[in-house]
Amino acid sequence: MSESLDGTVALVTGASSGIGESTARALAAAGATVALAARRADRLEKLAADILSGGGRALVCETDVTDPKQATAAVEDTVKKFGRLDTVINNAGVMLLGPIEGAPLEEWERMVHLNILGLMYIAHAALPHLLKAASQDPRHVADLVNISSTAGRAARSGSGVYNLTKFGVGAFSESLRQEVTARHVRVSLVEPGAVDTELTSHLRSGIKEKMRERLASMERLKSEDISDAILYIVTRSRRVAVNEMLVRPTEQEM
Repeated sequence: MSESLDGTVALVTGASSGIGESTARALAAAGATVALAARRADRLEKLAADILSGGGRALVCETDVTDPKQATAAVEDTVKKFGRLDTVINNAGVMLLGPIEGAPLEEWERMVHLNILGLMYIAHAALPHLLKAASQDPRHVADLVNISSTAGRAARSGSGVYNLTKFGVGAFSESLRQEVTARHVRVSLVEPGAVDTELTSHLRSGIKEKMRERLASMERLKSEDISDAILYIVTRSRRVAVNEMLVRPTEQEM
């Protein structure tokens, strides 16, 4: 049986679209107050208005998580406004596929800065507050959920640096889990397969078309499929930690 998130506070990065937006809505519906972090403030404002109209509570945090000062500010502003932080969903990320040979270095840098460093900056700033929340009512447990990918499990040609970042997310998550699990901060890794989101829109011309062809015959996951998985993780009893969840479309082989 799932537990209510009433009285808890969650921070979701990449909340302006896709999995982040869907997860913010799901957490709010489960009773959590939700801080929304992303760069597109106009989208966050609309999402916050929707949550407020449904009787929830939300805070807009216009944030570029690749800037450590902004990442820290998003966490601290959340705690200042609501007094605590129980749940963090590290969802912000970018996928820029293509051959390693001749690749634009700025694409590699963008993925490393967002997929790895941005995630780490948020985790670093949030951890003291998660540890504190885990020792308090109402739940005596806290959650850090890092969103990875099937690309964090198997390397593929044309995906080398994206693979690198997602393998790194998995390693970081497992090491941190071992550090804090005895203090009831649960660190979980969610690895989605192909999801129908804006993620592929950032691909270069030519690569984007090949990706669309590869996915054309597959019924991809919806953002709600992943937010449902995340909600399952963070609403378990204190005694249950779901450390890793791999979610693929039924038709996806790898």
